[in-house]
Amino acid sequence: MANILLAEDETSLRHFITAALEKAGHQVTPCEDGVSAYEALRSETDFDLLLTDIIMPGMDGIELSQRATSFDPALKVMFITGFAAMALDNKSVDTTQTPVMAKPFHLSQLVSQVDEILLQ
Repeated sequence: MANILLAEDETSLRHFITAALEKAGHQVTPCEDGVSAYEALRSETDFDLLLTDIIMPGMDGIELSQRATSFDPALKVMFITGFAAMALDNKSVDTTQTPVMAKPFHLSQLVSQVDEILLQ
C-alpha cells in the first residue's frame, strides 16, 4: 500500500481515480488543484507518489511537481493530462524520468502504471 497525493481539478475524474486507487489498496489524499496539493504535502510528508494533472488553475502540475520534489526529493511523480503535447511544450520536464499518461485512459491502466512506478 502506498500513500498517494492526487491533484486533479476535474471533480468526477478525481473521484474515479481516488476510488480506483483505494480499491487497489492505496491510501489517497485527493486535492482539487496544485495549491491545495502543495499545502497537503507540506503538512504531511510521507507521500510515496504525487499523481497530478498538468493543466490546472492556480499552480499547474509541473510547478507543483518541481516544488514538491524540492521539498521531498524522494517523492515519485506521475502526470496525467488531456493536453500532453501542449502542456509539456516549453516546460522543463524529462518525460523519461516522469511518466505521463494521456487522457482518456482506463482506470485499470492508471492503477497498473502507478503500481509499476511505486516498484521502481
